[in-house]
Amino acid sequence: MTRARIRAIFAVPVLAALGVFLFWGFAGVPDFGGFHGRYGTIINHRATPERHTTNAVTAVVFDYRGVDTLGEEFILFAAVVGVVLLLRKGDEGEPPTAPVRSEQVRLVGAVMVGVAFLIGLWVIAFGFVTPGGGFQGGVVVAGALLLVFLTAGYRPWQRLAKERALDPLEGLGVGSFVAIGLAGLIASGPFLHNFIGSGRTGTLASGGTMPLLNWATALEVAAANVVLYAEFLEHYVAPIFAKEPR
Repeated sequence: MTRARIRAIFAVPVLAALGVFLFWGFAGVPDFGGFHGRYGTIINHRATPERHTTNAVTAVVFDYRGVDTLGEEFILFAAVVGVVLLLRKGDEGEPPTAPVRSEQVRLVGAVMVGVAFLIGLWVIAFGFVTPGGGFQGGVVVAGALLLVFLTAGYRPWQRLAKERALDPLEGLGVGSFVAIGLAGLIASGPFLHNFIGSGRTGTLASGGTMPLLNWATALEVAAANVVLYAEFLEHYVAPIFAKEPR
């Protein structure tokens, strides 16, 4: 009996048990629109009057539970550092040739990089007015930069994703979050105290210090994701392209 067959035999009962627990969990989920959680109701009624932001989720992330968000940023930071320690090579060598030879793909890709990048900035900037914020927008910005590799090839991507630039940017993002929190202490308030004021509801200046925390998070998330892309592409994809005929 092969190892694959043995693994399959053991996997079947395990997957079946997990499936039972999964359906059991789904059976207890409230109906759509039937949420009656007290915490969510209180936030929906108080976020806009107290924090002057129309996106209650963003108010929770960067104000009511801002310390939790700081912890999440450090989790992402530590995870990326671990990946870098495992995958980063000392000598990169000659970058492989670009596999994308279609001029049409390159042209459309160049346009889409700009469009996706602007959408990411919009999601970040308007995170206090509409759904969005630094986490979501940071991922979109990183995805926009990844389009450079998908549509132009590895060499243009490598020139864009420089380790010497990305590593400080990631540290700057998570460090700025801490610095803004300490500024609240200096202003005779608690950590992450909104020492600027609430601002005007419905504008990009709403939320006081929350937009600053939002942009710090966006910088850290975007840089962290680009670092991950760069490390995995260099470790797993670049060797494949290097073997192709030039």
